Amino acid sequence: MPLPDEDLTPAIRAAAGGDAAGFTIVWRALQPAVLRYLHVVCGDAADDVASETWLQVSRDLPMFRGDATAFRVWLFRIARHRGIDENRRAWRRREEPRDTVEPPDGGDTVHDVVLDVIERFGTEWALGLINTLPPDQAEAVMLRVVAGLDVAGTAKVLGKRPGAVRVAAMRGLRRLAAHPQVRSARSAQAEPPTGALGGDCDA
Repeated sequence: MPLPDEDLTPAIRAAAGGDAAGFTIVWRALQPAVLRYLHVVCGDAADDVASETWLQVSRDLPMFRGDATAFRVWLFRIARHRGIDENRRAWRRREEPRDTVEPPDGGDTVHDVVLDVIERFGTEWALGLINTLPPDQAEAVMLRVVAGLDVAGTAKVLGKRPGAVRVAAMRGLRRLAAHPQVRSARSAQAEPPTGALGGDCDA
C-alpha cells in the first residue's frame, strides 16, 4: 500500500533534518515508482540512474522545503534530469522503434487502462507496452499513474504546460487501450472460465 501523504510529509521533514530512519521511510515509499518511471525514461540503466537520483536527493534534501506533493515533483524532476543525462551518454538507446497504433473511439481513463494493465497483467509486461509509446506520452502516463502526480505536478517535472501534459497522457492512454496485446488480455480476463455458466451433471 502506498504511504499516505499525511504520513510521508513528516518522514520527509525528518529526513531533511538528518534523520536516517525518516530517509529510509521516504526511500521505501517512493523508490518503486522512481524505478518504474526510469525504466520508461532510460531502460536498462534505470537501477543505476535511480541510485544517482537518490544520491543527489540525499545531498540536497536539507535545503528542501515543502510537503509530500512538492517532494514528489522535486524527486521526479531530479530523476528525469538524471535519466536524460544517461541517455546523452548512450544515445543509441533512444533510437528504438515505436509502435504506432490508431487510437480508439472513447476516452479510457488512467485508472481504467494503465492501472488495470499493471495490476492484473504484471508490471514488467505493462512497462514494456508503455515503452512502445512515444517518449513524451510514456513519461506523461508514468508520472500520472505510477508517480501519482496530478497534471500540474507532471507539467512541472516535464517542463511543459498542463494542456500539453493532458494531451500527451490521453494520446498515450488511447494508444495503450488500442494495443492488440491489451485488447487480447482484457478480453481474456472478461471471458468466464469453462463451465462457469453451470449446467446439469450426470449422476
